[in-house]
Amino acid sequence: MRRLRHLTNRHRAPSTNMALGLLLAFNAGAVNAGGFLILGMYTSHMTGFASQLADGLVLGNGKLLLNALGAILAFMTGAAVCAVLVNWGRQRQLYSVYALPLMLEALMLFPFGLMGTVTLNWNTPFAVPLTVLLLSFMMGLQNAVGSKTSGGSTRTTHMTGNFTDLGMELGKALFWRRQRRQAATVLPAVQHDWHRMRMTAGLIAMFVLGGITGALGFKHIGFFCVVPLALLLLALSVPPFLRDAAHSAELQALWRRFHQR
Repeated sequence: MRRLRHLTNRHRAPSTNMALGLLLAFNAGAVNAGGFLILGMYTSHMTGFASQLADGLVLGNGKLLLNALGAILAFMTGAAVCAVLVNWGRQRQLYSVYALPLMLEALMLFPFGLMGTVTLNWNTPFAVPLTVLLLSFMMGLQNAVGSKTSGGSTRTTHMTGNFTDLGMELGKALFWRRQRRQAATVLPAVQHDWHRMRMTAGLIAMFVLGGITGALGFKHIGFFCVVPLALLLLALSVPPFLRDAAHSAELQALWRRFHQR
């Protein structure tokens, strides 16, 4: 538990960024694959929704347009909420600065896991059930956490960038081997980044593993399978938050105000 607590604190290191990124990639893969089984769409795939937005405009298909617009706005709202929470925590020098958005995601996953069927029948102005907007919001929130903690180098909810980075590093590795076999040259050396290769390959592997887990879970037990994912996020976020709650006068005042209501 102590190790998990350090994954979301404000002091970052490459090792903690990698460990947190791998766990979040697993979580995103599970939610994304499960969402496809239920909805027939990948709720973290904003590239696809952007293309759908263009198709809707060209074809004059209002439903297609609204579907894409709703998912994109929900994803962006999730990222914006993450930025607000992280910057609020930074200003107050909280230890749990990156735990706050993950705690919010966990608190959303719990009722979703217990009452997810209700959201499937809950219509929205975007011609999609509330389920789509909730999952897109959570994916935007989580992707922003990975980006914030790593300075934009870690993406946990979509793998296009990771496959691109892995392919480029493999290309550099092959070029480097060819270079070593040749005679000395005045051209600048090309060196691949083993750490980057390990990171991107690990994120892809954990996303796929999470996808397999999520697909099996949604297939056999339905929405309830996201409850363990919520517990994972709580294990990451609650310990550092409790540490802050014990030392932050502002958090204690907020808790008293909430409790009085």
